[in-house]
Amino acid sequence: MIRMVIAFFLLLGAGTVLLSLFLSPDDLAGCGSLPGQSAKCQKADAIIAISGGNTNERAQEAIELYKLGWADTLVFSGAAKDTSGPSNAEVMRAQALEAGVPASSVLVETFSQTTKQNASKSVSMFEKNDFTNVILVTSPYHQRRASLEFHSVAGDTVTIRNHPTTHDDDWSAWWWLTPRGWWLAGGEVVKIIAFYTGQSE
Repeated sequence: MIRMVIAFFLLLGAGTVLLSLFLSPDDLAGCGSLPGQSAKCQKADAIIAISGGNTNERAQEAIELYKLGWADTLVFSGAAKDTSGPSNAEVMRAQALEAGVPASSVLVETFSQTTKQNASKSVSMFEKNDFTNVILVTSPYHQRRASLEFHSVAGDTVTIRNHPTTHDDDWSAWWWLTPRGWWLAGGEVVKIIAFYTGQSE
């Protein structure tokens, strides 16, 4: 009986670690804080942060990458939850300007209401601006699905590199200890399955 309990918790631990790694790909892992010479670590044409979840932290992560020299352009994507107010993209843009980013270095896409729309509308913007290498920033639990949607639209025309936020109020290394963490993880798994079955929205 004790062995079965131990085996259960070992499997649970291994499963949560694997799920965490699956949901949160980070193509900049191991690069250090500054861009490098390798393809994995080279400077990008743009950094995009998409709204949803902790939008403030997503924007802040993109701003910090910009300040470290990872790209010369920031792109913010997302419509407003309340259509009477500014779009999430515009709120993120204001956050960047307040942090000292020049207005000329910020582009916004203000119509997307889903991750799939974030991808389609943003990739169209990339192509219009001749961006061929972009760093995608979102929450850790959302990174895999966002990456799938962006790669699906971009194909071979735009290289998309993943970089999840380093801080998120809804997610941490201990996400599996909270009902909220399991809700987010489970929801993403369901939506990823929907993507592969052609039912994503």
